[in-house]
Amino acid sequence: MKKLLDRQRIAFLEFLESFKGYSDLTLESYDASIKEALACIEILQEEEHTLFNLMPYRIKIAHLNAKTISKKLSAIRSFVEYLNDNGFFVVLKADSSVKIAKTLPKPISHEHIMQALEHTQVEERLVVVMLYTLGLRISELANMKISDISAEWVRVIGKGNKQRDIPLLAGTKALIESYLQSSTPKKFLFEKNRGKLSENSLRYIVIKVFERVALKVTPHQLRHSYATALLNSGAPIVDVSELLGHSSMATTQIYTKLGSALKQQNYSKAHPLCGAGE
Repeated sequence: MKKLLDRQRIAFLEFLESFKGYSDLTLESYDASIKEALACIEILQEEEHTLFNLMPYRIKIAHLNAKTISKKLSAIRSFVEYLNDNGFFVVLKADSSVKIAKTLPKPISHEHIMQALEHTQVEERLVVVMLYTLGLRISELANMKISDISAEWVRVIGKGNKQRDIPLLAGTKALIESYLQSSTPKKFLFEKNRGKLSENSLRYIVIKVFERVALKVTPHQLRHSYATALLNSGAPIVDVSELLGHSSMATTQIYTKLGSALKQQNYSKAHPLCGAGE
């Protein structure tokens, strides 16, 4: 079993590098966490699956801070997901989540995004522009159909099959039309072999586009950049929340991390006593 898991660990790291574009530092971190865990966890062969009991490993790393523990467990979960996707049926025991403070990726500046777009082909450019000008989740972009796009709006099916309409910029619409003329997809906006392009393939496109300008950027950062740009320009949070497909404005407030300067500015405009001393 140990030799088999070692081979699968190496294959998993190769998968992360080739298909997800993970950096060498991230791969080293994943490798170290998986090796450490496999040396500690209890592995039991059941009738229909293999059981990984994480409790011995969780006891070993219990002295670490919550964020570090969460990262290590996340590496194990990803490895087990990979094993299950490749025919090795593994069940995790003692896999309860560790509560950590919510953190979000930093937004990418407009200037950096425009710089990256200068070095793109049509499909690559459209992927980045759709994420940046519509604030889409990568899953929403992968599932987008040509029929969802009209002259001024894009209809998006988000989490829980909730539907929302997002305004379509004229420049984005022109880019879509140019792409459709050259690529001629049949049903989905992005296709390969007559089916929709996978989330991993779209994610890889984004990673490669920004690597050309020496930046490491994820699709989620482009969504974050979209939301932050709207809020920093004074867009009402209720509108931004609806555009993002959030179920509550509280989520949007956490997501966008409104700066204290912007909060103070909004407060100064809204409260009747502000400016009373002028």
